[in-house]
Amino acid sequence: MLNPIEVILICLVAQAAVTDLALRKIPNVLILSGLLLALMLHMLGGLHWAPLTQWAAGSVAGLFLFLPLYLLRGMAAGDVKLMAMVGSFVGPLMALKVAVLATLIGGLMGLLMLLFNGRWREGWRNVVAISKPLLLRSLGMPLQAVPLAPGASVGGMPYGLAIALATIAVVALAHR
Repeated sequence: MLNPIEVILICLVAQAAVTDLALRKIPNVLILSGLLLALMLHMLGGLHWAPLTQWAAGSVAGLFLFLPLYLLRGMAAGDVKLMAMVGSFVGPLMALKVAVLATLIGGLMGLLMLLFNGRWREGWRNVVAISKPLLLRSLGMPLQAVPLAPGASVGGMPYGLAIALATIAVVALAHR
């Protein structure tokens, strides 16, 4: 049986997924209300340290798990903030599980989108362009990162859907 915090989280991530699919944007008001709601629910839960250990640590973990992808321009800021909100509900350990599963689901979604759009060659070229300087730098060669050319993106992806599916799966599997 799902507890009330999990039911509210599932409703919030479902709304984020629907909005991301329709508008390719996750509203800040949804993220902020989710963060505040999670804090209030943890405070009402009765555990003395829950706001610190679950809410704060979970939201920071969720934020920093996807922040590198945002900084590499592989993900939008709304997706990073959504993951922080998910972490505020479930805590840092489950946030890590959700992030790993969301990455796998998102990778599969991305591959399917590239195949169905017929843009897999451009996508592969972008991966090589981003990875080559990182690989050469790790081998000791002093190189600057080469930004992608303007318009080199092969399209956006509603990553909120991947986060929502991963959240629902992790929460459901916790009750197995």
